[in-house]
Amino acid sequence: MALELSEILEMPRDIVQSKPRGTARWGRWLLAAVAHRLEKRRSRRALSELTDNELCDVGLTRAQAKAETAKSWFWC
Repeated sequence: MALELSEILEMPRDIVQSKPRGTARWGRWLLAAVAHRLEKRRSRRALSELTDNELCDVGLTRAQAKAETAKSWFWC
């Protein structure tokens, strides 16, 4: 849905400016969400590389670590 130039000129200035700000805000939120999920993925990968003694130090069993690393990097 493209706006004609005459429609844009008739719109109040704050409405025209709020649309790019909303898009930018949504874009920042999306990037933050992807970065968060990638950090979870890195953490789970590091968790999978820990030894049994290191897992014991952080209070996890091998089964708990395996269950955590089996989770999807994107959804959870």
